Amino acid sequence: MSQKKLIIALDFANLDEVKKIIEHIDPEQAMVKVGLQLYISEGKRILDYLTEKGFEIFLDLKLHDIPNTVSKTVREISSFNVAMTTIHLQGGREMIEAALEVSSTKIIGVSVLTSLNSSDINEIHGSNFDDQFRRVMKLSESTKIDGIVCSPQELNQLKESNKIKVVPGIRNELTSDDQKRTMSSVEAYKNGADFIVVGRPITQADNIKEAILNYI
Repeated sequence: MSQKKLIIALDFANLDEVKKIIEHIDPEQAMVKVGLQLYISEGKRILDYLTEKGFEIFLDLKLHDIPNTVSKTVREISSFNVAMTTIHLQGGREMIEAALEVSSTKIIGVSVLTSLNSSDINEIHGSNFDDQFRRVMKLSESTKIDGIVCSPQELNQLKESNKIKVVPGIRNELTSDDQKRTMSSVEAYKNGADFIVVGRPITQADNIKEAILNYI
């Protein structure tokens, strides 16, 4: 896997929409993220297309199921040109270890979704955000998982971790969207992000190539 730091989120409904954007992106500058919507719509076809275009792929399906199902799914993912894929850390130790046993693809654990804030965490888990984050980070550090997904606001708690840190919620300008815990790209890199994930600020920009330069 290369040392590219920018991952562009292709949050689109189908391949035709991707094709309108992808010609503006240089595979030498960025990886691309395929999320659940696009993968359900296009399946292997989207992975083959992006591979033909020379891109490294971050397949972000956030797997969370019984260990046997996750193990079999990760085995299938590993047969594709996928550099990294995601599982939910809250699936537990057995599920994490099942994913790690079968994969040549780097496994990245999702800590707490960046769409959630403290009120959400309290409603779901009956605990505060920091406690919940520390619990899943302690779990990740006790396994051989390759990396973690966290919001930029949690980077300062991970300075001692040698895991790959993949950070969504990057906004160089203020926006009104579903990301609640955000930070600029410069700040995120400074605070230890190995990869940042950026979607709409790039893919919906009037000048995509210029927008990319603001994040690398």
